[in-house]
Amino acid sequence: MASTLRTITPVNGSLYVERDFANEQQIAAALSAARDAQVAWRNTPISERAAICTRAVDAFVAAKDDIAGEISWQMGRPIAYAAGEVGGFEERARHMIKIAAGALADIAIEEKQGFTRYIRREALGVVFIIAPWNFPYLTAINAIMPAIMAGNSVILKHSAQTPLCAERIDDAFKAAGLPDGVFQYLHLSHSDTERVIKADEVNFVAFTGSVPGGQMVEEAAAGRFIGVGLELGGKDPGYVRPDANLEHAIDTLVDGAFFNSGQSCCGIERIYAHADIYDAFVEGAVELVKKYQLGDPLDPATTIGPMVRTGAAEYVRGQIRDAVAAGGQALIDPSLFPAHKEESPYLAPQVMIDVDHSMEVMMEESFGPVVGIMKVSSDAEAIAMMNDSPYGLTASVFTMDADAAAAIGDQVNTGTWFMNRCDYLDPALAWTGIKNSGRGCTLSALGYDHMTRPKSFHLKTAL
Repeated sequence: MASTLRTITPVNGSLYVERDFANEQQIAAALSAARDAQVAWRNTPISERAAICTRAVDAFVAAKDDIAGEISWQMGRPIAYAAGEVGGFEERARHMIKIAAGALADIAIEEKQGFTRYIRREALGVVFIIAPWNFPYLTAINAIMPAIMAGNSVILKHSAQTPLCAERIDDAFKAAGLPDGVFQYLHLSHSDTERVIKADEVNFVAFTGSVPGGQMVEEAAAGRFIGVGLELGGKDPGYVRPDANLEHAIDTLVDGAFFNSGQSCCGIERIYAHADIYDAFVEGAVELVKKYQLGDPLDPATTIGPMVRTGAAEYVRGQIRDAVAAGGQALIDPSLFPAHKEESPYLAPQVMIDVDHSMEVMMEESFGPVVGIMKVSSDAEAIAMMNDSPYGLTASVFTMDADAAAAIGDQVNTGTWFMNRCDYLDPALAWTGIKNSGRGCTLSALGYDHMTRPKSFHLKTAL
C-alpha cells in the first residue's frame, strides 16, 4: 500500500502535491485529542464559539488569492471562477454562525404546574467529515461550521485530489485561536478512512461523494448506531415551460450544466423543453455553448477547464459515444475547441438531442460537460421524466407562473426545487436529497439538528 498521497494536477499532468498518509499512531492521537478537546469545547459559550469561528472565516478570506490558485492547480477550475468558492465558503460559514444561537437554543415546552420541562440540543461528540474535490471548500464547510458551532470537535479527511484545502482550513482555525483538538485533518488511505469510521471515538460521519462511497460509509458504520449524513450527487433536471423567459432559461441552464466542467453534484445534467419552445431553446443553447473557451485554467480567458482526470473525461466520452450509437445527436463539433484532446482531461462541452431514458447519458450521473435535451408536451410528461431517475438532489422549472412552479414542485421527487434558477445552495435552506442522492441535512437551522442530539429535561419542582 502506498505510504504517500500524490496529487496529479489536471492542468498538465504533473505532480502538484505530495504528503505522507497519517500513520496508526497519528490517527490514534488525533482521535484521542478530538475526544478530549470536545469536552471543554461543548461547554464553551456559543458567543465565544462564534467569535472564534468568525475570526477563522476572516483569516480564510484574507488568503483568497492564494487559495484560488491552489484550487485551479488541484482540480482544474478556471482561475476566473476559482475565487468564487472563497465567497461561497464565507457566505455559508457566516450564515451558520449567525443562526447558531437560535438554532441551538433549548426547546421550551408549555408550562405544567410543578414541573420545568425543556429539550436541549446536545453536541454529538467527534464528527468525522469526508469531503470531495469538486467544490472542496463549499462541501466541507457545509458540515464543518455547524459541527463546530454546535460544540462538536471535527476531524476532516479531504480528497487526495485537494489535500491543500484541509490544510488551509486548519490554518484559518489556528489563526483564530481555536483550542487544540477541536479541528484537525488527516490525510488518509481508503482503508484507514474506514478504520476511523469504525473508531469508538467517532460519533457522527458526514460524507459527500459517490454512491459507492456512501455505501462504504454505511457499511463501515453498520452496527455502531451513530448518525451518518450522505450527500451522494445527482442527475439534476431542468424543465422549460412554454411561458419561460427563454433567454434567461438558456443562460441559466447552460451555466448550470457546464460550470466547473459539469463536475457538480447539483449541476444540470438533463433538460426537458416544452415542444412549443424546444427548437428555439436548443438553438440558443448550442450557440451559447459554442462561445465557451476550453483551455488552461490558469489563463483568465478560459471559461471551461479540464476535468479532474483523464479517466473521468473518458467516462463522459463513453456516455456520448453510446448515446450516438443508440440514435442520439451530438450538436457540438469538438474541433471548435482547439484544446480538446482525446485521452486527456480536456473535453469539449457537448449538447445532445434525440436522447431518451434508455441511454446512460440521461440516467446515470455524468459529472462532466455534457447535457441531454428532450422534448415534452406537457407539465405532466415533464414531471414523469424528472421523477424517472434514481437520484433526487435538485430540480428546476423555468416559468413566469409561480403558482404552477409550486404545484409542479410538489410532485417532483427532489431535495431542493428551484424556479428560474439552478445549481445553487442557499445556506438558509436545508441541503438534502432523496433516493440515491443520499440522506441527512446540512445548512439552515435544520442542519444543526443533525449535528446534535435531543436531550429531554423533566424537572419536578413541587413536592
